[in-house]
Amino acid sequence: MEEAWDFFSSPVNLKEITPKHMKFEIKYISGRDRMYAGQIIRYIVNVLPAIPVKWTTEITHVNEPYYFVDEQRFGPYALWHHQHRFKPVEGGVEMIDEVNYAVPFGILGRLANWLFVSKQVNTIFDYRFEVLDQLFKRKKVAA
Repeated sequence: MEEAWDFFSSPVNLKEITPKHMKFEIKYISGRDRMYAGQIIRYIVNVLPAIPVKWTTEITHVNEPYYFVDEQRFGPYALWHHQHRFKPVEGGVEMIDEVNYAVPFGILGRLANWLFVSKQVNTIFDYRFEVLDQLFKRKKVAA
């Protein structure tokens, strides 16, 4: 739990678990490098190929080492609420992501969500799963 929390409670590790083609770049982290409720993180990310978007999130809830929540304040979504929960399980830690989001632009946004946004969100989390699986397997093997 401690190792998982240490990794996820540092916003600078977001780049490591974001697909490279999204060109994720942190521009600002308020306070310090360790997460806390009220922390603001600003970054630029390509949500579509070659279209950089400014995105600002706030860490709204932190209950170390069990969960934290980030919410979009400004960015590509009408709503973004992301819960990260951690649970000790035999042999490791189970991390559960729960994302609730809405796209802007009414019916056009819903069509875009159906056509590609939901697939892109799933692809991002599939990528994170693969990266985290490899990262923590390496650490376990090295220990």
